[in-house]
Amino acid sequence: MLRLLIGCFILIALSGTGQSGQPLEIKIGYLHQPPSRIRISLMDVPAANDGLAGALLAIDDNNATGRFLNQHYTLVEKTIGENDDPAAAVDALADQGVSFVVTSLDADRLLKAADAGKARGETLINAFAIDERLREQDCRADVIHVAPARSMLADALAQYLVWKKWRKWILIVGSHENDGLFADALRHAATRFGAKIVEERTFKDNGGARRTDSGVAEIQQQIPMVTQGAPEHDVLVAADESEVFAGYLPYRTWDPRPVAGSAGLVPTTWDAAFDQWGAVQLQNRFTRTFQRPMTAHDMQVWTSVRVVGEAAARTNSGDPGKMLAYMKSPEFSVAAFKGQKLTLRDWNQQLRQPILLFDGRNTVSVSPQEGFLHQVSTLDTLGLDRPETKCVLK
Repeated sequence: MLRLLIGCFILIALSGTGQSGQPLEIKIGYLHQPPSRIRISLMDVPAANDGLAGALLAIDDNNATGRFLNQHYTLVEKTIGENDDPAAAVDALADQGVSFVVTSLDADRLLKAADAGKARGETLINAFAIDERLREQDCRADVIHVAPARSMLADALAQYLVWKKWRKWILIVGSHENDGLFADALRHAATRFGAKIVEERTFKDNGGARRTDSGVAEIQQQIPMVTQGAPEHDVLVAADESEVFAGYLPYRTWDPRPVAGSAGLVPTTWDAAFDQWGAVQLQNRFTRTFQRPMTAHDMQVWTSVRVVGEAAARTNSGDPGKMLAYMKSPEFSVAAFKGQKLTLRDWNQQLRQPILLFDGRNTVSVSPQEGFLHQVSTLDTLGLDRPETKCVLK
């Protein structure tokens, strides 16, 4: 059987076949910054190799195929600090013959890297940033997105809540910029699928230490007050990407209602409990190799590395032009244990993919939900569709 990488960045260097039938050498560089370790729950603090482990597993899987095609993949890892320039790192690796760059950077760093990459003829594959603007007004012809957009995550959640007939929402939004961006996506999703936000509230981050002797008692008093006196609603939806309050909502709200969004029922590309469509095989191999569960970040980077491996295998070539043309063609697809082949949207180069809904222990459902139809692909019911896009690839 063919066996099938916050803050990270993968770069792929391709060289021609060697003499005397030597394998085509495909070097994959991994340029990353240490992931943020600020989490509400100690159980959610990312491992030091979060993302990197996904890259390593994908390299192994690429080589499993490459042995039959006289191709060999290696990983070159490099770390960048908080104040380091990603453009300089792209240039330095381009000097080594890098042609493809898989990134796990925030939006601003990704755009700097993309500008540098374009000047050097490189293609970037975004495995981390979910910002809508990267697929819309700031879209780039040299950036492919494997990470989902916020709108895809919000739409996946909204479809399930509407399918359950939980149409009346209370929306609680954090006070940080990314919280507002997720709230925008949730509002759009509610309108798109027929849900109603009956009231919005803001949770202001005033700082403070939760991990104190009085922390539990403080939370137990504060959260009910935040949710008290709400109008009739079916579900409480939280937009808290900064992880300030949402994790404290379940079982502490004033009214006994389910919680979704940034806590409770969470939309994600992967979770350690997912076991459908052969995913157990991947989960077991990952756990056996790295002695921890596979995260969504690991999976997004794994998929990004596999995109390159799939292009090299299908074209039987290390030529960057041929590989990129194949990635952007209607014939391209990549398998990722999601029940169907994943393909690229030609209007913004976003990878179509199902979104899992995870409750912290089990996969509750997978979107798109039954009954949400589309004339091209039901996967295009997740995220901004072609008629909605503002992207002009250049």
